Amino acid sequence: MTLTNLIDLLAEWLPDGRRIGREWVALNPTRADRSPGSFRINMDNCLWADFATDDKGGDAISLFAYLNGLQQGQAARALAQRLGVQA
Repeated sequence: MTLTNLIDLLAEWLPDGRRIGREWVALNPTRADRSPGSFRINMDNCLWADFATDDKGGDAISLFAYLNGLQQGQAARALAQRLGVQA
């Protein structure tokens, strides 16, 4: 996945977010988050974390799974289809 793909996906998944340096900072849609800052995705390595809840993951698939309440395999297939990649 290229940085451009990642930025496009983050803008789609977390439209209230914005790029700050090498991170995408947004509200966490899985909880009643009212101010951005604790939910961050590193755009260099796709590590992500919500520092308010200690939820975290290590790639775009785990982030997609987290945001959509999916298992890793389900998220991988859905993301592959979205990107036009054979799963």
